[in-house]
Amino acid sequence: MFIFLAFISLGFFLFLYSFFSFIFHPVHSTSSTGRDDHGPPTHPIIGCLISFYKNRYRLLDWYTDLLSKSPTQTVVVHRLGARRIVVTANPANVEYMLKTNFSNFPKGTPFTEILGDLLGYGIFNVDGELWSTQRKLASHEFSTRSLREFVVKTLEDEVDHRLIPLLEEAAGSNKVLDLQEILRRFAFDTICKVSLGTDPSCLDLDHAVPPLVKAFDSASEISAMRSMAPVFWFWKIKRVLNLGSEKKLKDALRLVHGSVLEIIRNKRRILEEARENRYCESDLLSRLLLAGHGEEVVRDMVISFIMAGRDTTSSAMTWLFWLLSKYPNQKELIVKEVNSVLENGEKPLDFETLKEMKFVKACLCESMRLYPPVAWDSKHALQGDTLPDGTRIGKGDRVTYFPYGMGRMEELWGKDRFEFNPDRWFDEPGGIEGGGELKLVSPFKFPVFQAGPRVCLGKEMAFTQMKYVVARILRRFEIVPVCEDRPVFVPLLTGHMAGGFKVMVRTRSS
Repeated sequence: MFIFLAFISLGFFLFLYSFFSFIFHPVHSTSSTGRDDHGPPTHPIIGCLISFYKNRYRLLDWYTDLLSKSPTQTVVVHRLGARRIVVTANPANVEYMLKTNFSNFPKGTPFTEILGDLLGYGIFNVDGELWSTQRKLASHEFSTRSLREFVVKTLEDEVDHRLIPLLEEAAGSNKVLDLQEILRRFAFDTICKVSLGTDPSCLDLDHAVPPLVKAFDSASEISAMRSMAPVFWFWKIKRVLNLGSEKKLKDALRLVHGSVLEIIRNKRRILEEARENRYCESDLLSRLLLAGHGEEVVRDMVISFIMAGRDTTSSAMTWLFWLLSKYPNQKELIVKEVNSVLENGEKPLDFETLKEMKFVKACLCESMRLYPPVAWDSKHALQGDTLPDGTRIGKGDRVTYFPYGMGRMEELWGKDRFEFNPDRWFDEPGGIEGGGELKLVSPFKFPVFQAGPRVCLGKEMAFTQMKYVVARILRRFEIVPVCEDRPVFVPLLTGHMAGGFKVMVRTRSS
């Protein structure tokens, strides 16, 4: 406790000294080339702590404003106790980081430390050979037709037997639902069935949320808050002393890791007792165990898949349903396309028919442009470098590309960048009504699934799930928000809607 108080006292002393000495003389940082880096006002010693504190409740829009004023859509940020940070919304810089000079921009120790307690050595939190090995393994499994078919079958079962009955009951009783929470529970059920071969039954609203789900929520939120702390090393002190949020994180991780390991051991016993049972080989966990991988490696991989597969898709769908409530014409175009593709119910909703739903995909892309499931992602430079726009990168600097801000850059998306306009994803004016094809948009302009060697392996699986759910819900129901206010986008590990998305459900007239 003495050490903790000493650190606090020292930090407070430095803050007071810097505040009274330099508060009236802020400076903008300047690169080695002599040009203004258009970052926030920076003070000696404390860096941009004052600006960071003033904008702590609007960090996304603050960074977006800074980037939009920069001629290169790149800014440099100095934080107390942390390495220099370069934030960019420039597609040329993003391509350079994620592809051209990929080897010089790994996630890096500062980033992997933040998520290391939660994700361990899973594929999303490692670099080098360990990442490459897991990538090859996961790439093989995600490309199999049997897994793709298993995903669609899982979706069909979860929607038919849980999601649709739940929405029908709400429509019949005029009950208010939190659609964000419903979609998160749905996604957790689905990803657990696909990844672990287990069914947590989260969509059964008559029962409390399983402890494992609460532990996942707590662990991901606290891990995310580490990266957003204005003083970088503060969370490390709390972890050493086992205080506050770090104590809660340790308790949550004990439950997450223990529960997943128990599932793994049970699955291993099942596989050993019934090797001829082909059904057991459908889920990812069975595939990984049958390939001979150790328990901790498999644990970290499936935790990574669960974290990625649960929160990202539910976030994207939540924001899409809200946007469609504000743009009813686009919603009706989705219903029209779904009915056309399915020939008014004559064809099944399977993987092939889902591929034909171009307008649904355009709407999902447009929603994720405005509200990306992952608002930003960071790498750390192994060696000094220079980005294509001329920004100098020092060895160890943190370089962050910013999908949320990129979706709001006029240089990238035009003057209507704040509007929900799915037509922008088609080659021809008039979008789907004009018979157009989806255009090829650079993943470095729209990096919501990353790009380059680390491009998301589950991208097609995610689109399959989102298209399936959106098509089934909108074909049958009207989703009516209870509140007319614009919701607040909160960026943790994945972006979510503050306070949930309260809606009334109405049965769509034939």
